[in-house]
Amino acid sequence: MVRSKAPAKKQQKKGIDFKKIKRKLGRKLPPPKNATNTEIKSKAITLREQSLGAEKSGFATSNRGLTLEELMRQVAHTNAKVRKKALEGFENLFKNHPAELQSHKYAIVEKLRERVSDDDSSVRDTLYSLFQTKIFPACKEENQGRIVSLLMPYMYIAMADSAIDVRLMAFKFLDLVVEYYPPTFSLDAEKILENYKDIIQKNHFYVQNKSKLKVALSGLARCLSLLPCDESDTEAQKKGPLENETLLAYEQDAAKECVRFANVSGILKEIVGVLINCFQDFIPLIHASRVFDPESYNCMRGILCSIGCAIKFSIRRYTQRQTTWLPASEEVTLMILDQDIASMLSKKLLGSFPLNPENNPSGKDDEKYFIINSLLTEIFLEVSEWSHLPIDLWNRFLEFIENTLVGKITRLNKSDHEKALLALLPSVPKLILRVDRDQRDKLLQAFTITFSNCKPESPLILACISIVRDMIIPNGDILYPNASDLTVNYYQTTWVNKLPSLLNQLGDKHPLTTQAVLQLLLDLGRVGCLNASPTFEEDIINFFSPYQGEGDVPGGPFATLPREAQELALCFLYYFSIDHFSSSLLKSIVSCCLYPQLEPVVLYRTVEILHTAYRAGYIQITDHFSFIISLIARFKVAPEKGQLVINCNEPEAYRGTFKALTKLVCKCLSEMGDGSIVLQILEKVLLEQIALKPALDYGCAILRMIVELDSKPTRLSESSVNTLSEFLPGYLIDIVNCIPEDKENSYLYKQTYLYYLVPCFYLFDRSPKLTEQVLKRMRLMVSENTEVLAAVQDREIGQNSLNLIHCIVSVILLMHNNVDVKKIILSSKSEIDLILQDVISLQSSESTSLTVEGKYMMKMEAKRLEIASNSLLT
Repeated sequence: MVRSKAPAKKQQKKGIDFKKIKRKLGRKLPPPKNATNTEIKSKAITLREQSLGAEKSGFATSNRGLTLEELMRQVAHTNAKVRKKALEGFENLFKNHPAELQSHKYAIVEKLRERVSDDDSSVRDTLYSLFQTKIFPACKEENQGRIVSLLMPYMYIAMADSAIDVRLMAFKFLDLVVEYYPPTFSLDAEKILENYKDIIQKNHFYVQNKSKLKVALSGLARCLSLLPCDESDTEAQKKGPLENETLLAYEQDAAKECVRFANVSGILKEIVGVLINCFQDFIPLIHASRVFDPESYNCMRGILCSIGCAIKFSIRRYTQRQTTWLPASEEVTLMILDQDIASMLSKKLLGSFPLNPENNPSGKDDEKYFIINSLLTEIFLEVSEWSHLPIDLWNRFLEFIENTLVGKITRLNKSDHEKALLALLPSVPKLILRVDRDQRDKLLQAFTITFSNCKPESPLILACISIVRDMIIPNGDILYPNASDLTVNYYQTTWVNKLPSLLNQLGDKHPLTTQAVLQLLLDLGRVGCLNASPTFEEDIINFFSPYQGEGDVPGGPFATLPREAQELALCFLYYFSIDHFSSSLLKSIVSCCLYPQLEPVVLYRTVEILHTAYRAGYIQITDHFSFIISLIARFKVAPEKGQLVINCNEPEAYRGTFKALTKLVCKCLSEMGDGSIVLQILEKVLLEQIALKPALDYGCAILRMIVELDSKPTRLSESSVNTLSEFLPGYLIDIVNCIPEDKENSYLYKQTYLYYLVPCFYLFDRSPKLTEQVLKRMRLMVSENTEVLAAVQDREIGQNSLNLIHCIVSVILLMHNNVDVKKIILSSKSEIDLILQDVISLQSSESTSLTVEGKYMMKMEAKRLEIASNSLLT
């Protein structure tokens, strides 16, 4: 048997003092077992009275609960998201608490300006939006200069940044600053233009990324548009100053302006060269793609606008230098006379004209091509005056100008077409003088079509009016009119004859345009270039007539135009009357003068103008008399506010206006020559009006006209005296009857009745026979009414008779109270005594129509008349 193995003996464990622990590389060693734990744990304790809300109570906060101070700290945070949130907080804070911006605007701008060069695009965009929508609109103009001075150093730093996006945002900021504060550009023009040249020239991104070029070009175009390149600035020099002080002020302003832009000519020439090359790079691109994409269009438009402003400024500077407006020490060169620039303009820029829309048969981009070609044409018109351009180039541009004027270019937006015409029209007068006869006639015809097609509301009207002035009125540059040239004469006549009809089309809705047309008509009249046709006068008649046809149909606009336009129209009327004043036009003017809404000052001015025209021999004497008499006879009168009321059935005008008109007419009559001759001519007409027994005011006006022409002794015929004797008793009774005695306003009452009585007193003084006949007729009226009172029983009829007798007695007393008339009526004392006897007899009358009050009134009247009669003997 095999012996089984004995169990193995267990090894005896040995004692180990230190156990060795194997550690893997890179593992952190655990803390020793005897290490002391210093960590302290606690729970937060919230006390309401110690909350942040309590600390911010009374402070303006954003929607996130941040104050202005906290936002200003966060806007400089290292995290871009925090900076952006802070800028958004500024916008919210200014929206809800605008006073915060007004109170701390300088400190805010001083803090925010650091973000102009921020390396995060979203932060820059938010900053731009904040300045665009909140900060600049909220700052007044006087505060913008200081804000700009705080911003500009940081903007210049951003313009030199290595990152192109940061630089572009700086130029975008500059564009915004110049928009709100234009003097920014003039203060540092050379440095700003240098930066624009640098970014366009050194960063060739304009073909690859047009949106970036557009940012730079839009700002450049805005800055260059601020250059003093408008020729209208120098018109004051051509026209000549009215006073030495005005000239001195203009010279000082011009000198300051020239010094301000003295050093930009060189940099402008470099910029123009860069822009021409840039424009040239776009031409193959749009031809190859056969699509005029919006970004390319905007870039090319910005390039041409910038070039145009630079060239206009250069020409203006050269003109100023030639006319010694600039300091003699300053060297001024004309940019387009530089050989390099002239060659680039002729070959690279203008040589590409016209950009051919045939590459786009659908016509979708016709408007874009047209606008670009129009801008090229503007540059051509500026350059062509100073440089010799090829004949072929001339012909291409002239064809485009002619087609634009006559509207042959179809599929165009109306506003774009008008803008192009507004830019091209000012050059037409000088262009006409520089082309041959055939091209000149085509341009004249094209302009005539443009002028004829102008709508009253179109802005082209003012441009066309200016051109008509330049091509008719000699001004030193354009020698029109040319009587030997029938074609030019024909077109001039056509333009002039359109002006009156244009006035009626404009009405009173376009006062500035109407004023320009009237000023042109006045100037044409002064130089004798009206050449009016029959339709011309008819349109002038319609212009002045307030009604057309029967009824109150609105007519010509003259009566409702502003005062300045009315004055121009009346001055023109004077020159128009030289050859073309007719009876029909006078009737129209009378109707206009009688228009209730016409201002009184315009009425008086109209009479003065026509009287001046008469004195100059432009209006016949019979027509002028007809105008004056018609004006007085047809004028409608009503009481003036604040004056004593006189019963009147014609509530259409104010009595004060009619009084002033009567005074003016009498003055005109006195200046028309020998009074006796004028009276001899007008006597029949005036007495015919008197025979119609006109109302009180009209009667007074005619009497005053007679008195103005008459003398002592009277020159009136016997028949005229008889007519007056029949009219005056009723007229005098109306004065007493219509002017109630006003004891509170006794002075006004006295002046009122004296106004109506004075012409009668003059007539009585000049003709005792007239005085005698008037008293006799009044005595007969008293006798007749005395008989009526004795015969009738009707108390109402009796009261009317008593009132009439009372008025007659009052008239005699008014005559008695005048010293001169008192002497005259002395010879007719017998008539007064007879009137007194009739009044006394009424006291004892037994007629039932005479009441106790009536008898008492007659007693008082008899007493007053008796006193007056007795005083005639003393």
